[in-house]
Amino acid sequence: MSKIKLCGLTRLCDIQSANICKPDYIGFVFAPKSRRYIDPKHAEELKKELHSDILAVGVFVNEDIAKIAELLNNGVIDIVQLHGNESNEYIKKLRTLTDKPIIKAFSIKSANDIFAAQNSLADYILLDAGSGGTGTIFNWELAKNINRSYFLAGGLNLDNIKTAVETLNPYAVDVSSGVETNGFKDKEKMTEFVKIIREINERND
Repeated sequence: MSKIKLCGLTRLCDIQSANICKPDYIGFVFAPKSRRYIDPKHAEELKKELHSDILAVGVFVNEDIAKIAELLNNGVIDIVQLHGNESNEYIKKLRTLTDKPIIKAFSIKSANDIFAAQNSLADYILLDAGSGGTGTIFNWELAKNINRSYFLAGGLNLDNIKTAVETLNPYAVDVSSGVETNGFKDKEKMTEFVKIIREINERND
């Protein structure tokens, strides 16, 4: 039973599409260097339009801990995803300011990266191919060596998501560029992506 996260939403129409296909999570990217960057004020406006059953994840890269905690505690986001060089000490400090769940992303290039992910103090880990949003996959064989729940990211799309879920059975899958057309979220691709996973989940239920 894999959960679904559609990441990098920036427009009201993206939220409206998500409200229809109902993923478990959507993602707002607060990393300024990302082309999917969204400022906190705009994210707050979009969150108000998001269906209450869908959790909003805020993606950050080496951000000031107090800023993250403020967005979590004010309800702009429900979960934080750390996509930089944040250490276990960073996670410990963040936990002193908020009790909201923490996802830590890891770029997987070797077994050493799996070991680091395995030992993260975050509530959840996310396995990615690079810095995120690059549309490339990593060697999925490495993920078979991990024995804790994880979000699978990196290059997922309509062509490979069925294989990914059936092969790895991750706790959740995270897609961004794989449901875009010309750099923007595509309602039809979002809907089809969710449909594929839900059909697999129903067969395995």
